[in-house]
Amino acid sequence: MFTALLLITLGITIRQADRWWHSPRRGRHTLKTLRDVMALQRQRVNDATPVLLLIGHWVEIAGWCLFAAHHGVWAWVLTAVVSAVKMRHLQEVSHFAVHGVLTRNPRLSAFLAEAAVHLPLGFVPVPVRRQRHVREHHPNATVSGVDPNLADLHQAGLHPGVATRHFVRAVVFPLTPHGIVDTVQGIYANIFTSQARWGRFVALAAAPTIATWAWGWHVALFVFVIPRLLFYPQLAWMSLLVEHRWFDAEPIAGPPAVVEAARCLRMYPNLPALALLARGTWLPYGDLYHYAHSAHPSVRWNFLPALEHAIGFPHYSPDALLLGDNAVLRRHRKALAADTVADAPQTVALLTR
Repeated sequence: MFTALLLITLGITIRQADRWWHSPRRGRHTLKTLRDVMALQRQRVNDATPVLLLIGHWVEIAGWCLFAAHHGVWAWVLTAVVSAVKMRHLQEVSHFAVHGVLTRNPRLSAFLAEAAVHLPLGFVPVPVRRQRHVREHHPNATVSGVDPNLADLHQAGLHPGVATRHFVRAVVFPLTPHGIVDTVQGIYANIFTSQARWGRFVALAAAPTIATWAWGWHVALFVFVIPRLLFYPQLAWMSLLVEHRWFDAEPIAGPPAVVEAARCLRMYPNLPALALLARGTWLPYGDLYHYAHSAHPSVRWNFLPALEHAIGFPHYSPDALLLGDNAVLRRHRKALAADTVADAPQTVALLTR
């Protein structure tokens, strides 16, 4: 127990080096504009603290492996949930690496994302992720037929005229039998459509194999297999659902910040406790500030709160996910209740990027 807590604490502590180094609160700065934010980011960018950040995450995961190994079923379930959250954190770190803002050296960003996230978690190769996310999604968010993320939502059943029971099932799609099969097929495709297919397979199998050898099959199952196949996909899916006004984006032309304000959303602007909880679990590393990120994707997560303060909130900034008239899922449901979704916002979005 003591060793497990020591490793978990050590991993958390190691990660703080990156947080401290990039923190806008360190030193005296006036961050009133994008130019101010980017100037400070250029001063702080480095190749050392991101390595410590990723090492810290994996040290913490090792601690949770040890914790699960020496406790009962309750610890296994807790570890599965925590491990899924850790996978969300790793995904978001790699997300900023894909944007080229994790380290000073872009090649190092790609290498770290591949070695510490994409390979051990069975994600697509980093170049594929960059093509899909940076080049296809960002310029075309909410554009039907172009945005791959919107295509994923449609494939899960979120399309105009969807019945309520099908909408509910789509919200928890990764936990449904169809969703689980889709996750397994996705991992298989990520590995075996790559040129280095066997290398990627070995990398994916390495951590569970080591965990089984060191602590037993139950550790591999609850730290890696169940989180990767069930809990992590659902957390990532919920994050996707609250990134944009997927089905009722406004037809507004203008610079990126104006366009994104009409199609992004910002969770919990008036509920700091829930915002803090979201930042620590399912919306980590800047995912809560998706509007600021969408408007200026070259800004690292540490500086997104300052950027948000400079550019403000998007038009839709709800304080609820499920309950209340202004809740995100209720808004999505109302937008899809109509037989068709307006195509005007999609056309304008293409013309203004």
